[in-house]
Amino acid sequence: MTRRADVVVIGAGPAGLAAATEAARAGLSVVLLDEQPAPGGQIYRGIETAPASRVEILGPDYAEGGKLVREFRASGAEYLPGALVWNIGTDRVIDYSQNGASQQIRAGAIISATGALERPMPIPGWTLPGVTTVGALQILLKSAGVVHEDAVLVGAGPLLWLLAAQMVDAGCPPRAIVENLPRGRMTAAAPHLLRAWRARHYLTKGLSLIRKVKRAGVPLHRGATDLAVEGEGAARALSFTAGDRPQRIESGNIALHQGVVPNQQITRLMRADHVWDKNQQCFRPVTDDNGQTSVAGLYVAGDGAGIGGAKAAAIQGRLAALAIAGGSSARIAQLRSDLAGDTAIRPFLETFYAPAPQILRPADATIVCRCEEVTAGTIRDTVRLGAPGPNQIKSMLRTGMGPCQGRVCGLAVTGIIAAEKGEDPQLTDYYRIRPPLKPIPLIELARFAPEETTAK
Repeated sequence: MTRRADVVVIGAGPAGLAAATEAARAGLSVVLLDEQPAPGGQIYRGIETAPASRVEILGPDYAEGGKLVREFRASGAEYLPGALVWNIGTDRVIDYSQNGASQQIRAGAIISATGALERPMPIPGWTLPGVTTVGALQILLKSAGVVHEDAVLVGAGPLLWLLAAQMVDAGCPPRAIVENLPRGRMTAAAPHLLRAWRARHYLTKGLSLIRKVKRAGVPLHRGATDLAVEGEGAARALSFTAGDRPQRIESGNIALHQGVVPNQQITRLMRADHVWDKNQQCFRPVTDDNGQTSVAGLYVAGDGAGIGGAKAAAIQGRLAALAIAGGSSARIAQLRSDLAGDTAIRPFLETFYAPAPQILRPADATIVCRCEEVTAGTIRDTVRLGAPGPNQIKSMLRTGMGPCQGRVCGLAVTGIIAAEKGEDPQLTDYYRIRPPLKPIPLIELARFAPEETTAK
């Protein structure tokens, strides 16, 4: 029989943990489905088992995740780790895989708290072994205490500086930082500083991280263009232009980062309305103040609704849960006020760290779809032949049909098509997402025989 729950939360990061805790405290039956083996999400990964020395390296913001997890554990919400959600029906019946078998659960309401993905950063050589993302290096540090030696951090964004500072504290600073922010970004972002002052602790934290990395003597190359990873069979060096001079740093460990973007897979699968966010240069689901999407019973909390950070994610999780449970208007008003204060920094950050033009418009020879090895030039040629959008490109070139299901290439493909046609990305749109959201074994699918739903 298909199980039922008043609320099913998907994802155990700050938004999911806070949402599940709040809903359970309100007396609702809550099930939290988490693809990971332990709660915390990406931001608080390994928080329950990390030794004190690692927590000290990762900093006080990471340590705050411990309280969220403890509150969740004590809330009475049911936790299903290792549960991979691969389909959701319009009737809010969720198919998930756990321990090699698929099961179903029917939700009265769904809170999607699947967070963010790192923005694709297609540059020549980015598919070579030895090239990873800044986020992946941080996952290694959080989950295993492993720090990559001789790593070159490339790109831009707060996470790049956070990881660099953590590597310094771990006694293994990065080989270099190569930042690709174009000139004039501070001038462009300056009008947002007054508003950002409401959340000035983020500004002081960022400046503190930068000072720490500089004091450690880490070489910094600013305004880099023409980024390319060199190597035959594996990464050997990063080449770029900075200060009007060609430069080259030899390294077999190169980590890329160009900010993060919402994970759209669930909201796209359920056909929720999405909008192109010009400030964040990505799509996000259309939601109301409580996180309710255009699909009845589907809520989004956290970075999946638009990038806001861990504290904002937890607040959004609580708001979504209170909206479902019918919480007090005074509490909801206070949470909304807290959210407005915490996210006051976002317009400044989004302007300052907007992705560099060369990342949004990769060279023709650069691979964009890693799964199928499709280049930017091939996509442009296919648009010139008449392909109107991402789904037609997908049909003709198989972009977005590999194991990543478009998570890596999706935004890049939309951007290339929009630029080639000279149209707004909102009109270009995005891939239609179909189940399974992630690959599952065929034998598991063949054995999946859900029974009729019974009364609770």
